[in-house]
Amino acid sequence: MVKQNLSNKNLVKHVLAVEAVMRELAGYFGEDKDRWGMAGLLHDIDYEKTKGDPAKHSLESADMVAEMGFDSEIVDAVRAHNEYHGLPRTTKMSKALYSCDPLTGLVVAAALISPERKLSAIDTEFVMKRFGEKAFARGANRDIIRSCSELGLELDQFIGMGLAAMQSIAGDLGL
Repeated sequence: MVKQNLSNKNLVKHVLAVEAVMRELAGYFGEDKDRWGMAGLLHDIDYEKTKGDPAKHSLESADMVAEMGFDSEIVDAVRAHNEYHGLPRTTKMSKALYSCDPLTGLVVAAALISPERKLSAIDTEFVMKRFGEKAFARGANRDIIRSCSELGLELDQFIGMGLAAMQSIAGDLGL
């Protein structure tokens, strides 16, 4: 489904990164890694169709995920990850997906400014410093990333988990 709906290589890398972070968080919380990973992988499945219309983004993804037969928790997490709609995030999965979506962009941007341009060249402290720079990776909404607190996670802990997850698939991400 990802290959059928997403042709932009960077967008494919983004959904793979979100999948990895969601799987990491699922393991931490004792949840089903496959289910959480699937929510991450499919959350932007409609993005190329809806990129000019934020009012449709995530709603179409959720419909597609439901049509594929995924359960309501995954469908709801996908639907609620787009802050445009202001939908409540009532499950750990939906809160995790919401907060890790912009985190992946911040981590990629941090890796790309390292001399090596690799995830292996950065650590949590490096990403935390970039997090505090308002002009850095402006598209990575800091308030949404900070919503990791709704999961009971400290920001540095969350960033560290996300970075480790992305480092584990660095080859797939080209970083």
